[in-house]
Amino acid sequence: MLLADVVAASAEVAATRSRTAKAAAIAGLLRRAGDDEVPAVTAWLAGDTLQGRVGVGWRTLTRLATDPAGEPRLAVGDVDSALTGLAGTTGTGSAARREALLGELFAAATADEQRFLVRLLTGELRQGALEGVVLDATAAAADVPAAAVRRAFMLSGSLPATATTALAGGVPALAAVRLRVGRPVRPMLASPGSSLDAALADLGAEVTVEHKLDGARIQVHRDGDAVRVWTRTLREVTHGVPEVVALVRSLPCRTAVLDGETLALDDDGRPRAFQDTMSRFGTTAGDADVLLSPFFFDLLHLDGADLLDEPLAARLDALAGLLAGEQHAALRMPGVRRPTPEQAADVLDEALGTGHEGVVVKALGSAYAAGRRGRAWQKVKPVHTLDLVVLGAEWGYGRRAGKLSNIHLGARDPDGGEPVMVGKTFKGMTDELLDWQTATFPALARERPEWGVQLRPELVVEVALDGAQRSPRYPGGLALRFARVLRYRPDRTAADADTLDAVRALLAGG
Repeated sequence: MLLADVVAASAEVAATRSRTAKAAAIAGLLRRAGDDEVPAVTAWLAGDTLQGRVGVGWRTLTRLATDPAGEPRLAVGDVDSALTGLAGTTGTGSAARREALLGELFAAATADEQRFLVRLLTGELRQGALEGVVLDATAAAADVPAAAVRRAFMLSGSLPATATTALAGGVPALAAVRLRVGRPVRPMLASPGSSLDAALADLGAEVTVEHKLDGARIQVHRDGDAVRVWTRTLREVTHGVPEVVALVRSLPCRTAVLDGETLALDDDGRPRAFQDTMSRFGTTAGDADVLLSPFFFDLLHLDGADLLDEPLAARLDALAGLLAGEQHAALRMPGVRRPTPEQAADVLDEALGTGHEGVVVKALGSAYAAGRRGRAWQKVKPVHTLDLVVLGAEWGYGRRAGKLSNIHLGARDPDGGEPVMVGKTFKGMTDELLDWQTATFPALARERPEWGVQLRPELVVEVALDGAQRSPRYPGGLALRFARVLRYRPDRTAADADTLDAVRALLAGG
């Protein structure tokens, strides 16, 4: 298969907002791909490379003034091999060697292929929900149920591996993909709930109501004395959280997979600033200035038994047994099962009173459905908050002159297109944050108009807002009401941002 075939399919995907049409275009390409080409093709169409970061940035690419090839001749395997060579080029003189390798690759590429490669290598092919579209396309190409593909993806955490398995082995091969201790599972996500009463009315009496912490999601795997920790985005942070490792190593089990949150607490047991928690990830143990406290709310595996398909009630029973006893009781997420409305309100008041965000209401009969914001888990906060993609920023004026201030906010397109702009805000920004934006944004710019910068869709910011309203001003037909910045979310990517549907759910009157 030629790179030109992938480029054509990518263009077809970008040209339509129809999820069905996107999936059909990708499925057609996957059917034509060879077995050894499927991993790379799948990764590229989801905006990634098999090699991850290959050490190439905008500055390097802009120096490549290479005339394009007249006819397409680059094969998928040739490009993938070149990217492997780039990723493996390190040490003294590596920059020059990478430029030489890139020069050879770009000289063999047509103009359309060069543009595709630039976007791929700089992260601009990332389209958030396109991951879900590729999964649908994989199911169609392999003629297997979408649910079987999504489950295998949940357990493997790898889109290319899932596509390869589906196309090569069908349903039996997908069913053989199991949870493996030491390989992270994609986390189950909660949908925003409009209110506690609404969540309880939606899910009924068979629920648990738990604290929603202002912390970082973690997944912890234990296999004997070996303990490993991953973030929500499946980035391993084991080396930065030795206290979490020690606590899980002390549990009375041989193997376990725990899901929870961790955060830094002050001496009174109240949460410290979110930045204090996030500063721990990526540090070495010796550099840690604050301790992290883990709180676990789910158990996916225990001593050889997978619990993913068990109802939440059974998983919570197993978790309670594992964390029984005075030594480990504090590791459980506070909450109440089958509460009365009054008890549920008390849990919310307690969470807010201790400085946390709110509560999560969960259906006790629900299985663990990773990576999807279903209705089985609903997070309730007194103030509406959304995680949105920063699409640009405008130069400030007056006291903010010379600083990048008013940011453009985009919601994730549920059909896999580019994030859709839904508003702007300059509220809630400290002087330190303005300085950080001004220093950081230029390196992420895709264009630099006179008014500011347009950014590649990489940064996620959490905003508080009073709701949404219909508006023709923005492409999505919606506008945020009184949005203000709470914080940037380095623990989340554009693929984790809230969708246009989540903004639409906040419209006045529903």
